[in-house]
Amino acid sequence: MDVEIPIPEGAARKKNMTERQPLLLQSDASDYEGSRGGAARPARSSPPDNTLVNVHSEDSIAASGSGDDDQAALDKASYNPTLHRTLEHPTSNSETLVHLLKGNIGTGILAMPDAFKNAGLYVGLFGTLIMGAICTHCMHMLVNCSHELCRRLQQPALDFSDVAYCSFETGPLGLRRYSLLARRIVTTFLFITQIGFCCVYFLFVALNIKDVMDHYFKIDVHIYLLIMLMPMIVLNLVRNLKYLTPVSLIAAILTVAGLAITFSYMLHDLPDVHTVKPIASWATLPLYFGTAIYAFEGIGVVLPLENNMRTPDDFGGTTGVLNTGMVVVACLYTSVGFFGYLKYGEDVKGSITLNLPQGDGLSQLVRLTMAVAIFLSYTLQFYVPVNIVEPFVRSHFDTTRAKDLAATILRTVLVTFTFLLATCIPNLGSIISLVGAVSSSALALIAPPIIEIITYYHVGYGRYNWMLWKDFLILIFGLCGFVFGTWASLAQILNDRTH
Repeated sequence: MDVEIPIPEGAARKKNMTERQPLLLQSDASDYEGSRGGAARPARSSPPDNTLVNVHSEDSIAASGSGDDDQAALDKASYNPTLHRTLEHPTSNSETLVHLLKGNIGTGILAMPDAFKNAGLYVGLFGTLIMGAICTHCMHMLVNCSHELCRRLQQPALDFSDVAYCSFETGPLGLRRYSLLARRIVTTFLFITQIGFCCVYFLFVALNIKDVMDHYFKIDVHIYLLIMLMPMIVLNLVRNLKYLTPVSLIAAILTVAGLAITFSYMLHDLPDVHTVKPIASWATLPLYFGTAIYAFEGIGVVLPLENNMRTPDDFGGTTGVLNTGMVVVACLYTSVGFFGYLKYGEDVKGSITLNLPQGDGLSQLVRLTMAVAIFLSYTLQFYVPVNIVEPFVRSHFDTTRAKDLAATILRTVLVTFTFLLATCIPNLGSIISLVGAVSSSALALIAPPIIEIITYYHVGYGRYNWMLWKDFLILIFGLCGFVFGTWASLAQILNDRTH
């Protein structure tokens, strides 16, 4: 049974694909609608850590009238959403692949050796590959649900929160009342994820600078965090992302250079595989899960990238852009985790850059390079949560001056909030695992199977209900990781503070 949700005044806007640019660097912040009424719309990123994604307002999709049922059913069956997209700047397959890689590769890759320490060399090796396969499948699930709902509603494209909303709104009658709640939950976890990323970035920069300066004089890491606070506030007062395009480019170049040099250190003079644990204890496996899912959490970037492709049919498929990009990501993560743990063993730290030789000039350069790259990337990650909250704050003021002042205060408060969180949890590995277990698992492993189950409720789950059983297994896996990963991360954080 298909349920039609017509679109009111926002329909014309919805067809203008400028609001679905995968990188907000390509458009002005003023292009976005707000989360309430006519306020500016928030944007959202996904992952792992570098690409920004959009979040629609609650009234971007609403109910409308109906026509002839038979004709409507015929129209839905023949409707191809990819043919109704009007793109100002469509991306090619290669550009989409680069954006996908950029959206998945960030600070998480540097934490993979620490993840392998909590899993063991071989459990980490095969576990990371399996985790990558599951996360990639969940991305395909989200894209397929988006296509099904777009055909059902005759919409050109939907984003993550829209898919959650529409799946409930067109699903079983008893669940339709929860459609707005589903949207808000997804948006909330997107916000938590990005705030978590910002905390990790804050702490990563401070720890790497401290590691360099410790060679000359020792200062507590909290002092470096405090020194960073004011420059970070000033940099994040920039509202127009067009001015941050060079910043993003510089950060990407520095990240690639830093990773290349780090690899050269890891692969030099490797010890025998028997020097490290093949399998770690059950107690630390949840920490591995949190760190690994943090690294793989790029699901938020998938729909905006597919929506903005010149040839979106090339995104899926066995040899499509998504599979190609995620195979590269999984291989990179597995390689860094495997060789990093093998090289440094139980002494591996929350970021592999912290294990590089202290007295070596090149290793010091790597730390500074990665610190600068992550410092500059903070602004792009911060743009997402601030634009989820800012429209709501602005709606409470009348004059432009008051709105701008409120927005400035909000940005200052949010940056300070991430600073305080980083100060309270000065263990990089613990905070990465916590962010991954809480928010990344919810977005990457829990939300997609729920959305797919509800989306295909009226369509069917295939022979022997295989889709339903598969979704239940992924859901149970995600929930177990969420519960046990969060518990283990909090226990480690509390344990660190009591010692």
